[in-house]
Amino acid sequence: MIYTVTLNPALDRELIVPALAHDTVLRATTSRADVGGKGFNVSRMVAALGGQSVALGFAGGKTGEMLQSKLDAAGIATDFTWIDGETRTNTSIVSAENGQYIKANESGPTISEAALSQLLAQVAALATPGDDWVLAGSLPPGVPVAIYGMLIETIQAAGGRVILDASGEALRLGLAARPFLAKPNDEEAMALTGAATPAEAADAVRAMGVHNVVVSLGKHGALICDSTGLTDIASIAITQKNPIGAGDAMVGGIVHSLSTGLPLPQAVRWGMACGAAAAAKYAFGTRA
Repeated sequence: MIYTVTLNPALDRELIVPALAHDTVLRATTSRADVGGKGFNVSRMVAALGGQSVALGFAGGKTGEMLQSKLDAAGIATDFTWIDGETRTNTSIVSAENGQYIKANESGPTISEAALSQLLAQVAALATPGDDWVLAGSLPPGVPVAIYGMLIETIQAAGGRVILDASGEALRLGLAARPFLAKPNDEEAMALTGAATPAEAADAVRAMGVHNVVVSLGKHGALICDSTGLTDIASIAITQKNPIGAGDAMVGGIVHSLSTGLPLPQAVRWGMACGAAAAAKYAFGTRA
């Protein structure tokens, strides 16, 4: 089974406008509200590829109920830890003219110690050998920055395999727990390590404890750093419409492919294709 963990989910509201402009009223030609959160995006791509996953995370209030309803409608199983407070709402404004966007994210509700303990116990109970886990995204208030490292130790001690998609201190502490794979983008990897290039950053990230590193480079492809060295994976040429969520779609392609037994280089190529498909649409999750 594939499990995704989204500790700070959101309702993503997206507005399409003819063009971005400042100090004026923008009138949306299209709007939509959708499930937001890196782990949920991964689950959505897994479902699109014909796989199954269970989406875990904190959810609260009417917005949390809306997220669960939308995931249910998409055929994605959920097992949320319910909290007091309201799940956050994030807003994106995307230009139909050139794909440029502005995105504003709320910080999210404060998580109590009781809710945090409940989630940790839930993961420990679910963790079994052979399962794949994706831990992804930002942390809400009240959640310790070491949470990903704690979860990785629990899951991998039980025989599971973890992909970590985080940034900053949460990524650094998670790497120390030696996950199977880390998937930062180039900016995150260079900021964490102080390296001058993505290739140097990939090598430095792997030296921090993780077994394998995939550094996404957007339209320039990706780098794999593993025990065999550094591999450059070319991107697929597309007409980009909205890159938001493309990295999550890439992780979804990777974890689904790994779960079917594909080796990492092939899984990353599948992930690149999934990310490109997502970026070629105005809103990740819409299906032609």
